Amino acid sequence: MKIDGKTRQDAMRWLLASACVVWMTGMVLAQAPAPKPDAAQPAPPPLSIPDAPEPANAKAWLLMDEATGKVLAGENIDARLEPASITKVMTSYVIAAELKAGRIKPNDKVMMSENAWRTGGAATEGSYSGFEVNKTAALSEMVKGMVVQSGNDAAIALAEHTAGSEAAFATLMNDYAKRIGLKNSHFVNAHGLSAEGHYSTAHDLAILGRVLIRDFPQEYSYNKIREFTVGPITQRNRNLLLWRDESVDGIKTGHHSGAGYCLLSSAKRGDQRLISVVMGARSEEERAVDSLALLNWGFRFYETHRLYQPDIVIATHKVWKGTTDAVKLGVEVPLLVSTPRGRYAELKPLMDVPKTLIAPIKAGQKIGTVRVMLDGKPVIEAPLVAVEGVVEAGFFKRLWHEFLMWWESV
Repeated sequence: MKIDGKTRQDAMRWLLASACVVWMTGMVLAQAPAPKPDAAQPAPPPLSIPDAPEPANAKAWLLMDEATGKVLAGENIDARLEPASITKVMTSYVIAAELKAGRIKPNDKVMMSENAWRTGGAATEGSYSGFEVNKTAALSEMVKGMVVQSGNDAAIALAEHTAGSEAAFATLMNDYAKRIGLKNSHFVNAHGLSAEGHYSTAHDLAILGRVLIRDFPQEYSYNKIREFTVGPITQRNRNLLLWRDESVDGIKTGHHSGAGYCLLSSAKRGDQRLISVVMGARSEEERAVDSLALLNWGFRFYETHRLYQPDIVIATHKVWKGTTDAVKLGVEVPLLVSTPRGRYAELKPLMDVPKTLIAPIKAGQKIGTVRVMLDGKPVIEAPLVAVEGVVEAGFFKRLWHEFLMWWESV
């Protein structure tokens, strides 16, 4: 049978259209979210989560999931209040950062100056460490005197050793506070006694605890020491939760007349860690009871999951004009999510990726966004990046892809 030119042209068009349909079907499949690697086990029906046990007398309070930074419950979380001795967590962070930078050493001899002794020593009404005036102690020991005994004198001595004066050290505190994302905090001393312009918030203190745990786990571990001895004096850690719940391993108490009784606490049960903040309670006992109630509530009704690991391919996407026709997509950092307990299996990941990608693409280049949804609302989102690069193809393949891109746009 003789085939005329028009019939041959129609046949070619049909073949090209079929190829485009097959390719576009592949694109749709490629963009579909990959199965979640940390698949949940079948769970009972979702629980109705009761309200968090609100501290009755606190000025502000908060409960945070440490892995994700998500605030699970709280009230007045951004109200600027006096943090009292929880300030020393910021001092600990600065000391740890300066140690890491090599500007100070664990075995440095730190002088208990007369200023530190008179301002924060045994003769004052505040907590003290007991290091002798005008004598030195190893920096690592002085840090424990500050953390475990809440020694105001030790905090001042460490500030003077690190920055020359407590005022200069406060500048470092504020610089580091900005770096780690504390938006409503300002420090004028290293110990937390009442001073004009010295404030923080429940939210900022939870963030501070979170970054100390993340960045300096060794220094954080000092917070679970129950007692510490300096010379003939042995003092107990003022965090009552260290004796009441084995999962609690920090973080810091605080108290003076202006601040009331405060507690920044953290506990880890299994792979889940929570951070609670209670500011302005009426007594040492009340702040401990309120904090433990918040932690128990959080562990009971929420869970944390790791959705995706870095460098693991979670989706692919079509690439034009490359030596390969698809780019592998993943996340830069572990993608973690906090959900009501029993509802992990209901999460729905969605990929937001540009329709057209053209090589070259570099490894690590941001390509789009992955959003994790629950009940139609975003729970968390993170950038999608290229796990591997895609090199630009040769001239003829680029020319062919140019034609296919034109054909698709017609």
